[in-house]
Amino acid sequence: MNAISLLMKDHKNVKALFAQYEGLSDRSFATKKKLADQICHELTVHTQVEEEIFYPAVRRPIHDGDLMDEAVVEHASAKELIAQILAMDPSEDLYDAKVTVLSEQIEHHVKEEEGDMFPKVRKTGVDLDALGEQMAARKEQLAASGT
Repeated sequence: MNAISLLMKDHKNVKALFAQYEGLSDRSFATKKKLADQICHELTVHTQVEEEIFYPAVRRPIHDGDLMDEAVVEHASAKELIAQILAMDPSEDLYDAKVTVLSEQIEHHVKEEEGDMFPKVRKTGVDLDALGEQMAARKEQLAASGT
């Protein structure tokens, strides 16, 4: 699987998890916690793989440092919310709000990547298949370590 396909698959999976979360009743605390933890885990692995492998590989070839810098800042903001969500209980005030804001931030981030960054990357000479293999291997490593 090439790098962009791998990232888009992640985007689709997380979007589906957020949709599941939104469909839960207000009192479904155990299910909310389980889904929110899964969302946070998926996003943590995804952002780490992007930051370690994908972003450094495409930053220079796409000639858009501002776009790449924004993506890194968006990751930092998401990581902060993820840490807050993981430290909370779903019955606490603002839990749902934080998950909703995280969903909105990720939706914005995905639109920029899929609408702007990925088309630019496709026009470069970056070997997306080799990059995808490297990223898939790192994802497996992170999943196995419980990251």
